[in-house]
Amino acid sequence: MTDTADDLITVRDLLRYAMSRYGAAEIGIGHGTSEAIDDAVFLILESLHLPIDDINPWLDARLTRAERQLIVERIDRRIDERVPTPYLVGKAYIQGVPFVVDPRVIVPRSFIGELLFSEAFSGEGDASLIRDRDDILSVADICTGSGCLAILAAMVFPNAAVDAVDLSEDALDVAAINVDRLGDGRVGLHHGDLFGPLEGRRYDLIITNPPYVDDEAMAELPDEYRHEPEMALAGGLDGLDIVRRIIEAAPDHLNPGGGLLCEVGSDREILEMIYPDLPFVWLDTAESEGEVFWLSAEDLGVTEDM
Repeated sequence: MTDTADDLITVRDLLRYAMSRYGAAEIGIGHGTSEAIDDAVFLILESLHLPIDDINPWLDARLTRAERQLIVERIDRRIDERVPTPYLVGKAYIQGVPFVVDPRVIVPRSFIGELLFSEAFSGEGDASLIRDRDDILSVADICTGSGCLAILAAMVFPNAAVDAVDLSEDALDVAAINVDRLGDGRVGLHHGDLFGPLEGRRYDLIITNPPYVDDEAMAELPDEYRHEPEMALAGGLDGLDIVRRIIEAAPDHLNPGGGLLCEVGSDREILEMIYPDLPFVWLDTAESEGEVFWLSAEDLGVTEDM
């Protein structure tokens, strides 16, 4: 009996095989890619330790038997077990930065990664939400998971010390790997519930991508998402249990002139009904519209004499 890998010789062959299997299986997409072909390309190129930005130079490359077998096995697991591709290859990218991931953490895909590098945080012009990147001296990343946003914040704000917090010790073990690989000594990891480990500390910026999937959506999640830690996704009946706690606690941890940047998915209308007096600023990215909000410290009632 012929093994599938015996018949697939080139990268082009493997990409065709992947797309045929993806199309027949109607897999779920959304762990760093929005199209099936991008998911397949990422799986193949990352498995071969090739640059992931363009598959075209490699399409006619002939692969070794071991390479072909590895990719076929990963494609088969992607389909048969619905394992998200980042878990299969052990890596996910945000803003071109590679982060180690495994099933102990949610797959990094926060829109906040793009926003940190955007005009909104450039410290220049009327569109900027902060005074100057160099003036941001302290950042808290709440629900840090793999540590990706904390590490990106350290890259964006060169003078900032970053405290990253998560309730999951497993997640912090993965975050520690990423901090060791990518950090420069300015990211500290803390185990605890939201601001619990940060008592008495205040920050120029708080960023957070908390759990925000409501109970109904949790019950209907595609199989791919069930490989992720439930605690990193589930946000209660309306999805906002953790978000509410963050908003209510943030004023005690913000410096005047600072602000809170929080991702909430599609819960904008609910949040605005809960907090009708808060002037949420909703931010868009290339792949999202109104799924991340900004509240300044002053909007949250922080004053100079606090």
